[in-house]
Amino acid sequence: MTGEWTVPRVKSGIPGFDELVNGGFPKGTTVLVTGPTGSGKTTFAVQFVYKGVELYDEPGVIVTLEERAVDLRREMRAFGWDIEKYEKEGKIAIIDGVSAVVGLPSEEQYVLEGNLNTEDFLRYIYRVVKAIDAKRLVIDSIPSIAFRLKKEEEIREVLLQLNTILLEMGVTSILTTEAPEPSRGKISRYGIEEYIARGVVLLDFIEREVELKRYLLIRKMRETKHSMKKYPFEIMSDGLVVYPSGEIY
Repeated sequence: MTGEWTVPRVKSGIPGFDELVNGGFPKGTTVLVTGPTGSGKTTFAVQFVYKGVELYDEPGVIVTLEERAVDLRREMRAFGWDIEKYEKEGKIAIIDGVSAVVGLPSEEQYVLEGNLNTEDFLRYIYRVVKAIDAKRLVIDSIPSIAFRLKKEEEIREVLLQLNTILLEMGVTSILTTEAPEPSRGKISRYGIEEYIARGVVLLDFIEREVELKRYLLIRKMRETKHSMKKYPFEIMSDGLVVYPSGEIY
């Protein structure tokens, strides 16, 4: 007798979201979170790691390539998230990928040097993931990888390498990227990120009664059933919340 295969799930830690993906992200998948500036991509990604530790005891790594680790910690304290507490416990690691690029000294435990090539960049992330036995990984953001490695013209090759090593590590990963004009179908900076990732979540704005409202759309998620509707979400005092019953058509 053959039993039905059940896909192992990783809870997102985002209220309302897991209902839209049949109980959580497929374990070990790579998800692209895309959207215009200010849509909540970094909050979504960091919440995934922070709540992974707080609620499910799953260590996580955050690679921050757009702002210094110290600034990221400060911003996330606004949600009541004490990232530093879990860093001291060895359950969260923040890799500072900004300081060296802008020529600032860094006192962080994990720092990317300013002149790493693609292979060294990926190898360093791999080492940190293994060092804390991470189950979750965030890289914020893909355009900053291209800028940092001066490989923008070879971004496809870099992303293919990145996706391969993420799958090899077995972590469940979120990558963020910019969506310049999602209303016109351009949902990523380079137009190829969505083809490499196994899942794509779009965060965007829609105008309702002379006011901008946030919405979320799952464009793709392999290995699971998922909704294809637009759902409202808000960034509250304690993080991001999705409203599965409040569909935007």
